[in-house]
Amino acid sequence: MKVVAFERSLQGTGASRRLRRAGKTPGIIYGGEQAPQMIELDHNALFHALKKEQFHSSVLQMEIAGKSSQVLLRDYQMHPFKQLVLHVDFQRVDAGHKISMKVPLHFIGAENSPAVKLSRGLVNHVMTEVEVSCLPSELPEFIAVDLSELVLHQSVHVNDLKLPKGVSVLTHGVDNPAVVTVSPPPGGVGEEGAEGAAAAEGESK
Repeated sequence: MKVVAFERSLQGTGASRRLRRAGKTPGIIYGGEQAPQMIELDHNALFHALKKEQFHSSVLQMEIAGKSSQVLLRDYQMHPFKQLVLHVDFQRVDAGHKISMKVPLHFIGAENSPAVKLSRGLVNHVMTEVEVSCLPSELPEFIAVDLSELVLHQSVHVNDLKLPKGVSVLTHGVDNPAVVTVSPPPGGVGEEGAEGAAAAEGESK
C-alpha cells in the first residue's frame, strides 16, 4: 500500500496548527540508521487510509520527494471529538531484520460448526488480533481462523493457529492463551443439540 508524504521543516504547536488548517497532518518517521524525519501528509487521504485494515497491519511503501522506503504505521492521535487526525508516527523497516506487528484475526466457518448448528453455542472471540514476529516480506495482512469444526465447550488457542511460514506469535510470557471459546446458549443445549449429540454418540458405538 502506497503512502505519499512531504518533508516538513517547521516544528512546534503553532506550525502544526497551521498545517491542520491547511488540510495537512504532521507526522514523523523514525528508526533505522537515519535520523528521525519530520513529514506532513494530506489529511483526507490519511483519514480514509486509516479506515482500511491493511493500512494498520502491512508494510507500507512511503514516497517522499520521489524516493520510496518501507515503513510501518506505529501510532496516530485523533481529536477527542472531531474527525481529525492530529499526528501520525511511522517506523522505517529494514528488510533483513524481524519486526513485531499486530495482525488481525479473520474468523471463518463459525456458522457451519457443530457448536453453532447443533448446540446453538455462543462463540466468544477472546482475541481479535495477535502480535507476530517475522521478516517484513513475510508479514501477513491477517491470519485466518477456521471455526467450522468447533464443538461446544471447545477452545481455540494460539498454538492451534495456522501461521504462514516464518511467522511466530508473541504472547509475552502467557502460555498458549485462548483465541476463541464456545459457551452453551442461555438455558443450556437446545433439543436439536441434544439430539445431535445423542446421534453422534450412537454412531460412535
